[in-house]
Amino acid sequence: MDNIVLCGFMGCGKTTVGRNLARKSGRKFIDMDSYIEEKAGMKVSEIFEKYGESHFRDLEHEACLELADTKGLVIASGGGAFTFQRNIDAFKGKDKIVLLDVPLDIIKQRLKNDTTRPLLQRPDKEDAMRELYEKRLPIYLAAADITVSGKNTPLKTAYAIIRAVEADEKNN
Repeated sequence: MDNIVLCGFMGCGKTTVGRNLARKSGRKFIDMDSYIEEKAGMKVSEIFEKYGESHFRDLEHEACLELADTKGLVIASGGGAFTFQRNIDAFKGKDKIVLLDVPLDIIKQRLKNDTTRPLLQRPDKEDAMRELYEKRLPIYLAAADITVSGKNTPLKTAYAIIRAVEADEKNN
């Protein structure tokens, strides 16, 4: 196993947990959205606004391919990255994909004042969240090698991931 790749719905804690996980496991942390922003020279919201979601998804796929070819990382994927099979395929089999499973009511609480996520910048934000969550959760579950509850503190969640990855490697 080369990398630990965190997937899950926006607001589930991938970045915060990922930073803790990297620190505790001696790996380098990469937030995929920040990685894309750095390469593109603009924020994700600007990419969406200027070029559209399709262009962003192409940049995201390029990032998946590049990061999957690097070793020793904890990668926080974007919330939509694993809704595309080509991105799952980039990591599957060589990296450990870990779903941070957080109930929708907790995510709604975490994202209630969010103004940065392009897919939520709508008047019906709660309906949009519910629709996306219900659509994406089965996809995340199918993509993940391991599912860990993300309801605890980021540090406790990071330790739970370390234990789960170690147990999974022992069994495989």
